[in-house]
Amino acid sequence: MRSIRAAAVGAVTMSLALAATACGGGSSTGGGSNDSPKTLTYWASNQGASIAIDKKVLQPELDKFKKQTGITVKLEVVPWSDLLNRILTATTSGQGPDVLNIGNTWSASLQATGAFLPWNAANFAKIGGKDRFVDSALGSTGAVGKDPAAVPLYSMAYALYYNKQIFADAGISQPPATWAELVADGKKIQAKGKQVLGAEGANVSENIHHTFVFAKQHGADFFTADGKADFTNDGVVAAVKQYVDLMAKDKVIPVGNAEYAQNQSVSDFAKGKTAMLMWQSASANLKSQGMSDSAYGIAPIPVQSGTPGTGTQVNSMVAGINLAVFKNTDNLDGSTKFVKFMTSDAEQKILNTAYSSIPPVKTAQTDTAFNTPANAVLKNTLATSAAALPQVADESQFETAVGTAVKNLFADAAAGRAVTTASVKAELEKAQQQMPAK
Repeated sequence: MRSIRAAAVGAVTMSLALAATACGGGSSTGGGSNDSPKTLTYWASNQGASIAIDKKVLQPELDKFKKQTGITVKLEVVPWSDLLNRILTATTSGQGPDVLNIGNTWSASLQATGAFLPWNAANFAKIGGKDRFVDSALGSTGAVGKDPAAVPLYSMAYALYYNKQIFADAGISQPPATWAELVADGKKIQAKGKQVLGAEGANVSENIHHTFVFAKQHGADFFTADGKADFTNDGVVAAVKQYVDLMAKDKVIPVGNAEYAQNQSVSDFAKGKTAMLMWQSASANLKSQGMSDSAYGIAPIPVQSGTPGTGTQVNSMVAGINLAVFKNTDNLDGSTKFVKFMTSDAEQKILNTAYSSIPPVKTAQTDTAFNTPANAVLKNTLATSAAALPQVADESQFETAVGTAVKNLFADAAAGRAVTTASVKAELEKAQQQMPAK
């Protein structure tokens, strides 16, 4: 998943405080119906390089679904910068879609609103059973011990994309395996007049994804074992500082990237301006912008030392998109049929190929189409060195509060203001004050 707005903080708090009564077609009964069996509304997240590309990918599949079922799907592709806020507004206003994509890290928070259809054994049976999905994807569908709030649709992991020609010109023979190596390589790359590492400093979700990984590498967590926010512990402070210092101290992230929030770093990489990019399943996006697969390599995200793995060697969050149904949709049967269609083996192959993501459906994932070198890195990361973000009800507030704190720190770095341990801790203290009291 990608960007969300800081304005979502208030909406999240409201949505968790109220008994949500969201609906897809205006029903306010608190339960689904089949009052409008011939139409569905679907909010898709912006997965491609543009909304236009997403529509080009999705509309033929929606037309196929109509041909099979007679149900017309009204599509809206929602930018990541708006999606969470739109969803939370829908949970309280009753003006939302029937089916929608959600970032998998939001699952537990949205589950807590009570607005979404729970995927119990009976509902899973309607789409072929829960055991069709891989365990890592199911681990980000809601709170432990509760029926999932959504069904996995796309699985992704972060990887380091590097420009082969820029590396060759700088005399670098292999991608960096540690952060120290990345910083050292950066000096060689800058000597050749190129930018080093792209980032989206104003993208709240990108910030939280990376700082979560850095925290794991420092042996730290953002929440205590009993679910209380713990944003100012020494490990988290050190992790956030190390990430922001890639701009503030190490100078490998360009200062202009402090304002990036809409995939500009991907475009810079595709155009050969930047040598490296940390991104989720970027191949399709890069191809759509004219970058040949042969022009770049893909490697695991660096660690502090050694090689990726569990514990302090984690190098990605478990990324992905889930498919949810508003509980009181007015086309309950059609919504279930749509989820079954989108998670069918055939559609999983088509959609995950289009977005260079990994199918969370076991049988689709084993297809030869997903045995490319790029996917090998992503699948291995998901299997061996990725960790799920906290599946707690306060997760979306955490993303917004801490992600915004990091955004503010990047702004300081870009403006030449000192980023110190004290200033990092102060921003994280403000973020923690925005969290619900326990």
